[in-house]
Amino acid sequence: MTVGRQRWSDLLFLHWTVEPHVVQATLPPGLEVDTHAGNAYVGIIPFAMSRVRPAFLPPVPWLSWFLELNVRTYVRDAHGTPGVWFYSLDCDQPVAVEIARRCFHLPYMHARMQAHRRGGEVDYHCVRRGIATPPWHFGWSTAGVGAPAAPASLEHFLVERYVLYSADRRGRLYQGRVSHPPYRIVAPQLRDYTTGPAHAAGFALTGAPVSVLAAEPVDVSIHPLRRH
Repeated sequence: MTVGRQRWSDLLFLHWTVEPHVVQATLPPGLEVDTHAGNAYVGIIPFAMSRVRPAFLPPVPWLSWFLELNVRTYVRDAHGTPGVWFYSLDCDQPVAVEIARRCFHLPYMHARMQAHRRGGEVDYHCVRRGIATPPWHFGWSTAGVGAPAAPASLEHFLVERYVLYSADRRGRLYQGRVSHPPYRIVAPQLRDYTTGPAHAAGFALTGAPVSVLAAEPVDVSIHPLRRH
């Protein structure tokens, strides 16, 4: 059953390797760190959301368009189902933040955000409310036509995820699903980035990202969140 629809665009995927035991120490009971070639990954993903709405309603101009910046890692449950675990989700739409916190048990954060696109160039800014850090800025350029990630590749491992896990205040685990066509990814030119969002989540990422990807827009269906 589809409960919501939305469109994701201006997607940038930045990833760093992290020791698996470091990631495992941050996960709730019932989830295990997922690895590729022995490596665990933490990702920073800025993007734009549009036409966000319940499945049975049209989008609302002032409510259905906003920005989001995620910090995430990759996990499996006891059944081996791969998915995503979020450490933070910055967002500039206050209503969306409150709905996601209460209904999906996700760590959404209020933020002031801006994104500007000029042709294939994107400039993206985020200031999380309530913490004293310099603004987080990302700048990248894309060109050419994207293509799906090759099966079993690192790119496929990092982007082709259709399950999210979350936990409520009592530690109870939930599972949600999304569906969309496979991402069509390209290798962007990265002009500027920060590890600030991951640092705020407790990860001291160093060096340049080991994977830099961008994706063409996708239309997404949201399915109900369920107790795990």
